[in-house]
Amino acid sequence: MEIQSALRWLQETSLANGIRNSLLLFPLLEAVHVFGLALVVGTITVIDLRLLGLASTRRPFHVMASDILKWTWVAFAITVCAGALMFTTNAQVYFANFYFRVKVGLLALAGLNVMLFHLTAYRRLERWDREPSAPAIGRIAAAASLVIWIAIIFSGRMIGFTTTRAAVPEPPPDVNLEELLFK
Repeated sequence: MEIQSALRWLQETSLANGIRNSLLLFPLLEAVHVFGLALVVGTITVIDLRLLGLASTRRPFHVMASDILKWTWVAFAITVCAGALMFTTNAQVYFANFYFRVKVGLLALAGLNVMLFHLTAYRRLERWDREPSAPAIGRIAAAASLVIWIAIIFSGRMIGFTTTRAAVPEPPPDVNLEELLFK
């Protein structure tokens, strides 16, 4: 199945139509998405500031991470579900939107950043767990994380500004100038 056909099918499902045609469902999903994103970014920021040595420096990193990251993952799952449901309502337009593609790429980059952190600094956690900040590679990952999540927020907001009531462009109909001018 071609991607455009799949996107068209997705946005024509009864679920997508129900969300799109409801007065309250899309705004409710958007609110859940924004609140979830605020929780994701807020908890990640706390972790990143700890790694940078700018907050909660007296608390062992592993304790802080175990307390906070479970909330991050729950909020992330909720945010992804709400975002996916919003996507279904106008899948072809969102998929073609530059800022949507940037956001998806940045989310992948955030995941790669987490993976690199776990493969490097986190493997030596016992050496720096009680130190005020992580080793250099951990601080680099934390700084990158903050920049990436700010960019995710920016690109996500730009999606809303560039797709509101947008439709997949269709070629203009043939126009007969005589009918327009002398009607």
